[in-house]
Amino acid sequence: MLPTPRSFSHIGLSVPDLDAAVKFYTEVLGFYTIMAPTEVVEDDSDIGRMCTDVFGPDWKRLRIAHLATADRIGIELFEFDGHQAPEDNMAFRQHGMFHFAIQDPNLEALLERIVAAGGKQRMPVRKYFPEGKPYRMVYVEDPFGIVFELYSHSYELTYSAGAYA
Repeated sequence: MLPTPRSFSHIGLSVPDLDAAVKFYTEVLGFYTIMAPTEVVEDDSDIGRMCTDVFGPDWKRLRIAHLATADRIGIELFEFDGHQAPEDNMAFRQHGMFHFAIQDPNLEALLERIVAAGGKQRMPVRKYFPEGKPYRMVYVEDPFGIVFELYSHSYELTYSAGAYA
C-alpha cells in the first residue's frame, strides 16, 4: 500500500537583506506576511535553543520573517550574521535544492515586475507543448540571486498526459 501524499508546508531561504527580501516577495510576488522581521539571538530561550539544535553552536544571531503564498505555502526568510553568497547559484550538479517554482497565469507580466525590481531573467520564456497546451515557463532570479522558476499553469496540468511526448 502506498503512503498518502503529504502536503508541502514551507521552504526556508537565506537572504543577505531581510527587509529588502520581504519587500520583494510581498510587493512583487504578492506573498503576505505572517510574521514581520524578528531578531533571534543565541541564548537559552526556547527559540535560541531550537536554533542551536539546527545550526550548531556559535550561530550568534539571525533575523527571520515568515510569509505565505496564496495556496498557504510558507516562505521562511533568514538573514544570518556572516552571510555569504554562493559562488554558483545554479549548482544543479550538486545534490540538494536548486530551485523552486511560482505559478502565475500572466507569467510575462510577473517576469517584467521581477526584472524591474532588480531580479534577473535567466532564459527566454519557453512554451511547453506549443501545439497542444498554452503552457509557458521561465527561470529567473530574485534580486539576491536565488533561482526560481515561473510556470503559467499548475504542475499537474503541465506534466500530465503528453508530457515530453
